[in-house]
Amino acid sequence: MPLVTTTEMFKKAYDGGYAVGAFNVNNMEIIQGITEACREEKAPVILQVSKGARNYANPTYLVKLVEAAVIECPEIPIALHLDHGDSFETCKSCVDGGFTSVMIDASGKPFAENIEITKKVVEYAHDHGVVVEAELGTLSGIEDEVSHAVGSYTRPEEVEEFVAKTGCDSLAIAIGTSHGAYKFKPEQCTRNEQGILVPPPLRFDVLEEVVKRLPGFPIVLHGSSSVPQDYVKMINDNGGNMPDAVGVPEEQLREAAKLAVCKINIDSDLRLAMTGTVRQYFNEHPDHFDPRQYLKPARANIKELVRHKLIDVLGCAGKA
Repeated sequence: MPLVTTTEMFKKAYDGGYAVGAFNVNNMEIIQGITEACREEKAPVILQVSKGARNYANPTYLVKLVEAAVIECPEIPIALHLDHGDSFETCKSCVDGGFTSVMIDASGKPFAENIEITKKVVEYAHDHGVVVEAELGTLSGIEDEVSHAVGSYTRPEEVEEFVAKTGCDSLAIAIGTSHGAYKFKPEQCTRNEQGILVPPPLRFDVLEEVVKRLPGFPIVLHGSSSVPQDYVKMINDNGGNMPDAVGVPEEQLREAAKLAVCKINIDSDLRLAMTGTVRQYFNEHPDHFDPRQYLKPARANIKELVRHKLIDVLGCAGKA
């Protein structure tokens, strides 16, 4: 099937109590690992591209790689999404370039200005058959070219007015997730009996109030990588230095997926898997130099990580 929008994906996810994985992509191996896992597990998927990824890989290359994935995996629905579009011009470029979904992130602007910018993007995108994700509230942390030193929770009392005035198709909210692999400072966390940092719980009270005010409306969570500790350890054991990297507990993400959260963004986990695998490979094979040798196991580990997310976290395996 050709690239699809997220409209039908989200309707099925909302009714079925699961979330669709939105995985950030930067190169061929990451795209292959994600889509091969989704094809084998019969799961819908959103491949999303950030502004940083477009600058790194060139928009044309990324779109063509995604189109190749569609050809190789015709039995699963795949949407191509712009992650954290920072302007109307960026969103317009992606709409014109073949994306089926775009995000306009004007959450750092005053409420009225966020509405104005988002509405402009929605009008253009809808005229071209493309859906729009918007954001209310801001996440802390740094991820790709997104940086918010201080986050702020979404105010549930604003969501009805925002959705009604903008016409957006889905809404990213802030309930305590954070960008990057260092989502929480050590002083924000507690340590369990094994000495592992445990972050503060997500604000499910905010999510539940948003659901009450927007019944049936798809909600999105950003900054939701779980930062697998086995890959953090793999990086550190092979020359890396990532102390106190901690993510969102997977059981909390699964709980959110059972509510109105129809899309969960996953990025840092894939980068950790690729970097950890490559570091380990070079330590074990210092004489190797062929990229195919070290990228092949990295791709395989991304595939298995995505498979785990589809089955155990998102609950979307078998939903294609």
